[in-house]
Amino acid sequence: MRLCLYAASSIWKRDMLRLSRQKSRILFSLFSPIFLLAFMGVGFRSVNVLPEMNIDYLSFLTPGMMGMTLLFASNSTSLFLLWDRELGFLKEIMVTPISRLSIVLGRTAVGITNALIQSLILLFAGLVMGMKLSGTLGFLLFIPFIILIASTFIGMGLSLASFIKDTFSFNLALSFTLYPLLFFSGAFYPVDRFPIYIAPLAYFNPLTYGIDGLRYSLLGISSFNPVLDLGVMVVSCAVMLGLGAYLFKISEVD
Repeated sequence: MRLCLYAASSIWKRDMLRLSRQKSRILFSLFSPIFLLAFMGVGFRSVNVLPEMNIDYLSFLTPGMMGMTLLFASNSTSLFLLWDRELGFLKEIMVTPISRLSIVLGRTAVGITNALIQSLILLFAGLVMGMKLSGTLGFLLFIPFIILIASTFIGMGLSLASFIKDTFSFNLALSFTLYPLLFFSGAFYPVDRFPIYIAPLAYFNPLTYGIDGLRYSLLGISSFNPVLDLGVMVVSCAVMLGLGAYLFKISEVD
């Protein structure tokens, strides 16, 4: 167990060092959500998306853009895994006594750290633009929801990376998967205003409950019961991480 944790922490330190040397990667990955937040959130700020709760669109959109950031930042972890496979680094560490579980834990820790940093930067950008927080009580759930969302989609990315061997095909698969998850999550408008034939897609989307939980944490509003949001994300996190770890364990490293 001690060897497993040591190996996982070593992988985390290596990738965080690499990330610290590539600060432009974080800036470029945040460009799209900050641009959308400024263009749509500020531009449509006067629109009262939830008039009964007096929530302006900028405040409503900020958790949605955080969900978008978490979705894409989490899956960049799997892209690092593919790069290591192509460069031969993954094969080198596989011949050491460490288990594949150590690699999964290390990659998951890297993804969570990266997602947390980007989410805090985006939250700060939203506050600068005029987002209004509801208070400090619900804010205590903010970090757990960040971790659960990141872990869920890290697991999904690891599952895809376990049987997709090249980065080009992986990027295509991500685009095919992530954008529907984003647009059917209520990131841009309330889920209860979806057309009746689209609403079921949102209800089966774990990101829907993650973003709803972030809105409750930051704004004090939610489309679902916060306990339901938390429960769905815990189950989704366990299932996706378990699936990703299993598929990575049985996959072959060329």
